[in-house]
Amino acid sequence: MHIVAACVLLAATAVSAAQDLPPRPDVAQRPPSAPVADPGPGAGLPPRPLDDRVAALVTVNGVVQRYVINPEGDVDGLLLADNALVHFPPHLGAEVTAAVVPGDSVTVTGFALPGGTVQAQRIENAKRGRAVVDQPPPLATPRFPRELAGAGLVRLDVIGRVLRVTTAPRGEADGMLLTDGTVIKLTPPVAMQFADLLRPGTMVAAQGYGTRNRYGQAMQATAFGTPGKLTTLYGTLPQ
Repeated sequence: MHIVAACVLLAATAVSAAQDLPPRPDVAQRPPSAPVADPGPGAGLPPRPLDDRVAALVTVNGVVQRYVINPEGDVDGLLLADNALVHFPPHLGAEVTAAVVPGDSVTVTGFALPGGTVQAQRIENAKRGRAVVDQPPPLATPRFPRELAGAGLVRLDVIGRVLRVTTAPRGEADGMLLTDGTVIKLTPPVAMQFADLLRPGTMVAAQGYGTRNRYGQAMQATAFGTPGKLTTLYGTLPQ
């Protein structure tokens, strides 16, 4: 009996001591859970660009003049008959080329970016009954190993007349589209050094590495300037 009484007394003392202890900081300071918000009618739509000050949702209609590719050879844009440029992620290239061919009329809904480019969220071809919506690629989509990046690029030399300047997402110039459809890519800092050449109608020349395929031609320039007067951009490069 004395042992049981002692145990009861010790237990009561422990409970009393625990009640006198201050609450644990990680529990006491934890804010109450916020109520789950109704996702609303916009749930599932692609996210808006990072800077809403330079992007407005627009709808444009036009006739497709040509496909536009990146230096890796992926179709990532459409040039319309009025020289408006529609851009989309490269992983949508196969869908777009299956839904749209040059000469088709399309309706594009997307965000207007600086420089007159539309970042497409939806491209519709009513004549063919096809539409492409910008969505992330499936998680199971094979990815090209980084170690092999650039493995398929070839040396290109280009001379042509600037049709329009291309821009990075924030609006800074990052290259140009020539009148024959060739894309010349520069890094924004390099493009700033050649601002006098990045204007429609200017004759330019470039050397670099890229792709020429049935959809077009594009390169990342390693030398740039005017015909007969090129500036090497990155020091000594393999020939």
